[in-house]
Amino acid sequence: MSDFIPITTKDTFNFSCNDDLACFNQCCRDLNQFLTPYDILRIKNNFHMPSDIFLGKYTSEHSGPETGLPVISLKADADDALKCPFVTAAGCSIYKDRPSSCRMYPLARGLSRSRETGISTEHYMILKEDHCKGFRNGQTWTVEQWIADQGIAVYNRMNDMLLEIISMKNRLMPGPFDIKSKLTFHTACYNLDVFRKHIFENGIMDHLNLNPKTLESVKTDDTLLLELGLKWIKYNLFGDREISWNLKTG
Repeated sequence: MSDFIPITTKDTFNFSCNDDLACFNQCCRDLNQFLTPYDILRIKNNFHMPSDIFLGKYTSEHSGPETGLPVISLKADADDALKCPFVTAAGCSIYKDRPSSCRMYPLARGLSRSRETGISTEHYMILKEDHCKGFRNGQTWTVEQWIADQGIAVYNRMNDMLLEIISMKNRLMPGPFDIKSKLTFHTACYNLDVFRKHIFENGIMDHLNLNPKTLESVKTDDTLLLELGLKWIKYNLFGDREISWNLKTG
């Protein structure tokens, strides 16, 4: 059984997770783990693995039932209680690059966007599950402290850019993508190494006359490359011509 309890960014909660708890690693089983583009970026770089190799080895893909967009899921071990492929007896083997949902736990985050003002508002909840013992005698946190301690801010920023695209898709192009559009989305979001080749070998952005410093940065910085890819989707698939091609560095 799970309970969702609303919480503000200034409210406190008690939580700690360590290998002394009887439930240690239990949240890494019975898994239905969706991966965001930034999750994939971090994990494939953890393994020093090209995007397409990582996707083929560790993930599966299906189309979102409402958006029709490609959705990437982590392949769980069907022979071992749907266990995460990266969990060990000692804990997560990719802990410093674990997905955003793992970092956020036991918090859940929602985002609402005003149609009138375009301003987005965050909403947080505490997820309490019967199996989790981390709330007993745990350290005291505010939501803001938890976000800072778990390194969540950059994940939220990148994931919010994806949510903008999903909103545009639902508003401007309901229904399934055609094959070309689906491939464009998949490449720019998930297959960054191929997307980089399209930029520098196939010249897909040559007509945009991007700042040379921007192009030089995305040759080696995957986070900036992903940001560029998400902007490219808005430009190429949804006709957004008001995009600022300046990229953030933090």
